[in-house]
Amino acid sequence: MKKKYLIVIADYYKDISKGLLNSAKNILPKSSSIKIINVPGVFEIPVTISKNIKKYDAFLALGCVIKGQTPHFDFISHASTDAIMKLSIENKKPIGNGIITCLNMSQAIARKKKGREAAQAVISVLSQ
Repeated sequence: MKKKYLIVIADYYKDISKGLLNSAKNILPKSSSIKIINVPGVFEIPVTISKNIKKYDAFLALGCVIKGQTPHFDFISHASTDAIMKLSIENKKPIGNGIITCLNMSQAIARKKKGREAAQAVISVLSQ
């Protein structure tokens, strides 16, 4: 059966987001239906998934948060992770968390293929 995926990607760091997206799309089944929605930042990912939760079988949350000199990094990272997990459990639908949290741009560049792991996790849960 053809599965419908929604990828919600925060494109604040465009190069990193592009790498996350490409690595995720490369592993999703070719027979699946995939829609991509861009949002400005990671904080907007959960609400976008929530608005579309009934329309898709599975979701990928992709983006990057890089630590700055304020606690903003911690708040955004925790809030987005908690919201994604809550949405997934309450709706019994897999949401691959491909939001990378890094201390600097070098770490982000090195991890921009992590979208693949989020996609693998979603595929695994869908097959249960």
